Amino acid sequence: MKVVLLAGGLGTRLSEETVSRPKPMVEIGGMPILWHIMKIYSAHGYDDFIVCLGYKGYMIKEYFANYFLHKSDVTVNLKDNSLKVHDSKAEPWNITLVDTGNETMTGGRIKRIQKHIGNEPFLLTYGDGVSDTNITETVAFHKQQKKLCTLTVVQPSGRFGAVKIGDDHSVEAFMEKPKGDGGWINGGFFVCQPEVFNYIGGDMTLWEKEPMEKLASEGQMNAYVHEGFWKPMDTQRDKQELENDWQSNEAKWKIWD
Repeated sequence: MKVVLLAGGLGTRLSEETVSRPKPMVEIGGMPILWHIMKIYSAHGYDDFIVCLGYKGYMIKEYFANYFLHKSDVTVNLKDNSLKVHDSKAEPWNITLVDTGNETMTGGRIKRIQKHIGNEPFLLTYGDGVSDTNITETVAFHKQQKKLCTLTVVQPSGRFGAVKIGDDHSVEAFMEKPKGDGGWINGGFFVCQPEVFNYIGGDMTLWEKEPMEKLASEGQMNAYVHEGFWKPMDTQRDKQELENDWQSNEAKWKIWD
């Protein structure tokens, strides 16, 4: 089963970083967040990726084109223009990089890679969020439910810490960023049947609007409930929190060795 990664947006809310590079190439622990997402899928045995490129997509192409060199020790002989690679540590990934347009919406990007999927189910996610969600269980759940699309739903943490107050108005405890108001939201990890392409129009179609809404109204969408860690990288604050987690060895999304 192939993994489709949406990596073409402008990332305007993270403009401090995205003015010079695409959002999926913003680094956490010295590696692009796109790499972290791919490592999550790879830990569950999914190593065949299709990356939907857009804004500054050439940087993602160049990164993976030179990945073998980035992750290996090399000796460069300038005299005879030769290159010797030592101790390669490259990942066992097959990556198809597809230019889906700078202005194309999420649904349009998915539609554009249809020929690379064929008539097979596929996994889908965004190129800017990490989680310890169980991809293997999600796929098994999807197959069991036999609907066209499974959406992982999550409860995001609140932005601020909370205070627990007793009946006498005394402060009993402080809680760091508890879960939100109880509502479940789109966590961005999908399993899709190829029929979902029929729900997508042209380039300006938002996957999160007409296609998802129609799938839901027709009873063709499941919700896989994930109560564990999930965090998008929408702002500089989010990036710093993810970086802090990584540097303190508390990165819950790091499910690989």
